[in-house]
Amino acid sequence: MNLKKLEFEKLIEQISTLYREKKYSQLKSILADINPTDIAVLFDEFPNEQRILLFRLLPKEEAAETFVELDGETQEALIHAFSDTELREVIDELYLDDTVDIIEEMPATIVKRILRNTDAQTRKSINTLLKYPEDSAGSIMTPEFVDLKKDNTVEDAFKRIRRTGVDKETIYTCYVTDSSRHLIGVTTVKELLLHDYGDKIEEFMETNTIFVNTHDDKEIAANFLDKYNFLALPVVDMENRLVGIITVDDAIDVLQEENTEDIQKMHAIMPNEKPYLKTGIFETWKSRITWLLFLMISATFTSMILNAFEDKLSALIVLTSFVPMLTGTSGNSGGQASAVIIRALSLKEIDFKDIFKVIWKEFRVGVLCGITLAAVNFVKIWFVDRTLLGMSAITIQVDLVISLTLIIEIIFAKMVGCVFPILAKKMKLDPAVISSPFITTVMDALSLLIYFWLATMILHI
Repeated sequence: MNLKKLEFEKLIEQISTLYREKKYSQLKSILADINPTDIAVLFDEFPNEQRILLFRLLPKEEAAETFVELDGETQEALIHAFSDTELREVIDELYLDDTVDIIEEMPATIVKRILRNTDAQTRKSINTLLKYPEDSAGSIMTPEFVDLKKDNTVEDAFKRIRRTGVDKETIYTCYVTDSSRHLIGVTTVKELLLHDYGDKIEEFMETNTIFVNTHDDKEIAANFLDKYNFLALPVVDMENRLVGIITVDDAIDVLQEENTEDIQKMHAIMPNEKPYLKTGIFETWKSRITWLLFLMISATFTSMILNAFEDKLSALIVLTSFVPMLTGTSGNSGGQASAVIIRALSLKEIDFKDIFKVIWKEFRVGVLCGITLAAVNFVKIWFVDRTLLGMSAITIQVDLVISLTLIIEIIFAKMVGCVFPILAKKMKLDPAVISSPFITTVMDALSLLIYFWLATMILHI
């Protein structure tokens, strides 16, 4: 049963009614037909007491899959309610990388209890994964994969898959290692099926294997899976020994986290992994206030420029009315360029060596955009602001100052918007930090300087 085919509210009401009437067998039957991901969404609509009972109605395997999809707070509440036996059953059904993800979000008391209810080998594997840096490929890999030897026959391979595959996260892609566990090749179940039982793996395995190191950034691993359309990616240690794999579902999570983080940074918000409605008011305040304070203080430069040209503004007040339009346009232009460049950097489409190509392209784009906006603005100011709105102080020279300012500031905004992220990447800073709010602040000041310089030169004020 797909939750999308049901009215969500109706299903919630049905489950609530069956719960009140204690018709647990019917509840169990309904839940058994729902995808674990959708069950996790349903659980958000019930208080903890009901979640615990509903969770206990799930079959063992489905319960484990649902548990992985729940948010940290719900997982913690369930663990508190579990007996040691129930906790052990859930942990035993989880893949190792999912167990590590859960442990990383839990308080120390919960972590100790989880580890206490795992066997020695599992604890050792968990501790190994926890030692890798948070953003590394090693931190998201799983050691549960199918490995073969090059002198295995196809028949040997199928026997091994049948014997060990039940505990592996994926059995489609199989990795070929030597006696020291060095990665020497890869094959798939499709290839095995297309060959005779007596054929040896070394006769058809792919030896040009793409892999990542345990200490490579996890975003690099995710991008490899996306680029090569892999279902899984091997992870090796410093001595090229195969120690784990990263599956496509983990790569999707990484890319989603990175995209969310970039969006937050681009809008001057400190990254927060919690869902919006699960984030408290003070947490939200904390994630936003730092950048707001910085941007507010940095805007002092704009005030200083306005104060410096106060006499000139008082001599021709009409200039003041166009300041918001000019600063807004320059900020928007810079923001457009920075967003495109940040995305291109993320996708590895450009690098620092391409900086002059990017500047040249954005310069030409800036010229075209500036001329187009200036031409439209010139006509608009003359016929709308001067004629229809009666702003008689607007002259051809004033209109020319505003339009020329648009051309120059847009060219500068495009170049600033593309250069800052590239330089940030070169200095090993996050390009998303050098984004729209920061560029807008810089361009506000620069636009005013250009505006008043042109006004001084053309209007002689």
